[in-house]
Amino acid sequence: MESAINLESVYITDLVGVFILVLLLVTQGWKVPTRKTESRILLGLIISSIVNCLVDLMVFALDGKPGNEHYTALMLGNTYLYLYMMIIGIGIIYFVVKHIDHKTQGIHIILFWILLVIEAGLLIVNFFEPIVFRIDEYNRYQRGYYYILFVILAYVMMLYGCLYYFVNKFRIPTLRYFPVYQFILPILIGNSVQMLHYGISLIPLSFVISFMFMASSLQNEYIRLDKLTGVYNRFELDKSMMVRKFRYKETIAVIMLNLNDFKTINQKFSHDEGDRALIDFANILTDTVGNEGIVVRFSGDEFCIFIRKANRINLNEYKNRLRAKIDIYNQTSGKPYKLSAAIGGKFFDLSHDNGDDLLRQVDALMRVDKAQYYAELEQAVEK
Repeated sequence: MESAINLESVYITDLVGVFILVLLLVTQGWKVPTRKTESRILLGLIISSIVNCLVDLMVFALDGKPGNEHYTALMLGNTYLYLYMMIIGIGIIYFVVKHIDHKTQGIHIILFWILLVIEAGLLIVNFFEPIVFRIDEYNRYQRGYYYILFVILAYVMMLYGCLYYFVNKFRIPTLRYFPVYQFILPILIGNSVQMLHYGISLIPLSFVISFMFMASSLQNEYIRLDKLTGVYNRFELDKSMMVRKFRYKETIAVIMLNLNDFKTINQKFSHDEGDRALIDFANILTDTVGNEGIVVRFSGDEFCIFIRKANRINLNEYKNRLRAKIDIYNQTSGKPYKLSAAIGGKFFDLSHDNGDDLLRQVDALMRVDKAQYYAELEQAVEK
């Protein structure tokens, strides 16, 4: 019986996949110091994918070869390939959720366990009753009735990951450097093509491409985001200003903020508490700005807000919004200190305003506000 499997194609795609993954492993392209949990998840996915490529190569090479030892290898090998689909599906969703929320909610844990029990249970039953796949009397692999369930669950998990990303992208603008669809799309395409054309092996290579995108996204974020607070860094501010100056030539609003008495928080409550105060302050700014612009940690306890379509806002009202958010935080945080910030802001036309001059002007306005704060504080102490 002539095999429909193109072994040469399988060997090439699987070995190329192994080579790329080992290269990614050795060069530590998966590792980002500020994203330790995501890095570990990605490392686990890469290692399991190297095994997957080698097992995939083995089962295609042994398909149709007689002998009980080959039958056993084919049963175990194909079981691992199905198990891998479950590992990857859950692993990628866990990776996405952890990256976006920095934690895993109970509903996701329940979802993961349900999927694990369903798919693992089917694979165990398959050893006794071939419902997922079978190895026939010629030691040839054949898909079973429940094969499609694994495919459907894989699609559902991938699409859920994309949906979760797009919903949260409106809440967290920095996610634009973490394009989930870019590393889910190759998997969906690879699965679809291989499902329709048995005998070729595209799924392992599609996962390799996906992991390259995932590693690239983590590294891309690492370059552009502040390591402590998660908002943009100065590099991203300079880039955004230059892009808008030469492409859009629009009027923007720039607001600079500096925490008052931040040194006191560090000295009285520890530098760790000072770091937590910076993180909380960055979250306040991010929640206030939303999709209207970007928040940048300029330096130390100084932050800069870069607002697009500034003709739609009233600058004084925007400052009051920021102060109101800070007041709400102080009332609800339970911290032994209160946050307050000096704020300076101004409109600029990027078609002719210089970026460095822009920041100096806003910084000067912020320092005027800070001087007023300390003057009022000193008067209150004298009374």
